Amino acid sequence: MSLLHRDADAAGFVLAGGESSRMGTDKALVEFAGQPLIVHALGILRTAGLDAAIAGARSELGVYAPVVADRKPGQGPLGGICAALASSTAQWAVFVSVDLPLLPASLVGYLVAHARVTGSVVTVASVNGFPQTFPVVIHRDAQPVLESELEAGRWGCYSAYQAAASRQAQSINILPVEILAQTGHVSHPDDLPPTRWFLNLNSPRDLARATAHRAASHRVS
Repeated sequence: MSLLHRDADAAGFVLAGGESSRMGTDKALVEFAGQPLIVHALGILRTAGLDAAIAGARSELGVYAPVVADRKPGQGPLGGICAALASSTAQWAVFVSVDLPLLPASLVGYLVAHARVTGSVVTVASVNGFPQTFPVVIHRDAQPVLESELEAGRWGCYSAYQAAASRQAQSINILPVEILAQTGHVSHPDDLPPTRWFLNLNSPRDLARATAHRAASHRVS
């Protein structure tokens, strides 16, 4: 499946509302490979063929893309997801977290294309057998259930995904990235293996690791 053509049927959002306590500063503005993490995240969505906005920003990020404010601060990523869904008329919404700069755009594009074909309410990737919370593709039919979970104080994203899929008599659609890479459906521009695509940059140590991975791939190439 190829990357998406731009249209109004799918919208991309970067979740950037975390407290960044371990990083010690707003992660969205931390520089990686010469650019703020928010620029990397927006670039992933745009390269996948999506118009991109920012959900739940904790600082002034409107210079980078349109910002959807949290309706009630402190509700975590699920609050940002619900606010973004409420702001959009698109059938599909794609969410990436701001701290995953090593994600390839081809994976995001494939997840959306697969969701379209299968009609899955929630589509995610897995690595080493473990489903990943982000990136995620969510059909707008999931919004009422996600809102109910949020209002009930159940703020865990993955459990909310499960509830939304179950309401539609589905399971979460989970795609193993190793198989996608082996079959040539997705690839990384720096040839990083799938096990490194989901490195969260939560701390300065994580930032150093990601920088080392990227530098090593450039030396090999």
